[in-house]
Amino acid sequence: MRQMRGLVVDWGGVLTSGLGESMAAWAADDGIDYAHFSAVMTRWLGPEAGIEATYNPVHALERGELEVPEFEQHLAERLWHATGSAPSPEGMVDRMFARFEHAPDMAGLVRRAHESGLRTALLSNSWGNSYPRDGWDEMFDAVVISGEVGMRKPEHRIYTHTCKLLDLEPGECVFVDDLPPNVTAAVDVGMVGVLHSDYESTAGELEVLFDRPLRD
Repeated sequence: MRQMRGLVVDWGGVLTSGLGESMAAWAADDGIDYAHFSAVMTRWLGPEAGIEATYNPVHALERGELEVPEFEQHLAERLWHATGSAPSPEGMVDRMFARFEHAPDMAGLVRRAHESGLRTALLSNSWGNSYPRDGWDEMFDAVVISGEVGMRKPEHRIYTHTCKLLDLEPGECVFVDDLPPNVTAAVDVGMVGVLHSDYESTAGELEVLFDRPLRD
């Protein structure tokens, strides 16, 4: 059995509250019909989040190719076409991510993994949002934010880039994400993928993979 030495985790939906519930809370605050917002995202992303489009504002934003105000305008216009009304585009992304809540149980797990001697990294697709980075120096050996490196999940190159920063081979790393296409892509490059749904399930799977206790 190969020895796993590195843990790579996503931010939104893993180290925070779930993606769906957080986005739904923002939509309610902004008076947006969440079903219409989801429909816009589906049209932009395709049947799976891994499918590329000729021009995709989400993908461009995540790679840092599109400025946040321009993305907000794109999204407001799409919502207007879908519903006949839309919130003010200014500050939309900040309002959106303000509803993501810290997941202390998962943060504690990553911190304990790091303290146990594992190499750890954050790998996150950014929407130009700010991250609460307090304590990250004690949690991560490397931080990879899509908009800062010009790559995004599920592009294979961002996974290999992250492994190189950890000075590990993909086959020595476990990747945790809440979106299946991102996990599948990690497996494609040789990593072990864990699809996150809740703390207990993920913690139990990681304890088996790393052969050490990780729960508090």
